[in-house]
Amino acid sequence: MRTTTRPTLLAVGAVATLALSLTACNDVSGTQDSGAAGTSASAAAPSGSTSASAPAAAAASAAASAPSGGKTSTSGGGKTSSGTGGGGVTAACTTKNTSVAFLQSSGHASDAQPAAATLKITNSSGAPCTIVGPTTVVAADDQGKASPVSGDNSTAGSAAVDIPAGAAVVADVLYNDVNGEGTASARYTCPVQASHVKVALPKDAGTTVNVMKANGSPGGVFSVCGTEFKVGAFAAR
Repeated sequence: MRTTTRPTLLAVGAVATLALSLTACNDVSGTQDSGAAGTSASAAAPSGSTSASAPAAAAASAAASAPSGGKTSTSGGGKTSSGTGGGGVTAACTTKNTSVAFLQSSGHASDAQPAAATLKITNSSGAPCTIVGPTTVVAADDQGKASPVSGDNSTAGSAAVDIPAGAAVVADVLYNDVNGEGTASARYTCPVQASHVKVALPKDAGTTVNVMKANGSPGGVFSVCGTEFKVGAFAAR
């Protein structure tokens, strides 16, 4: 009985030991599989994170560049519009955008001072214009008995003068209307008796206007003794 029982007990113990060994192996294998899976997932995670962040980075880059491009376009467009709009450029005064008046002197010349006619330029347009350069006045005798005489303001001053819309500038025209030769009755009779004059603004063809009396009424005469007269600088009055 003892001999039979002991081997049996030894066999049972061996079986139990084998079972425990198999269980331990399974536990180790399971742990390794779990760790491997975790490691694989962990290794795959950065790859997935990088892939997900790439579109976000691209979108951020596009969003950052879009305002910059739009701002440049707006700024450039504004500058181009300003440059081509001509807001800083003033048109030249010509016979097309001005009206001209010429008034004879209110008094005769004397030994102390010359006679002074008035040249008036009015801006008849709806925008400012400027006079740059000398303005010329030519007077011809109505009867053609004397050569025409002329004068300009190149000496007195021909710097740029801006005339606002509807405004006017004037210049004195200094001349001699006293004839020192001949009889007393012909004292105020000069070789050139002009009822009209031609006024040419800088780089303009010019226009012919009637000479007005000093008070602005019709019927004036520009009577010039001598071969020239002087035109003063324009100024607002």
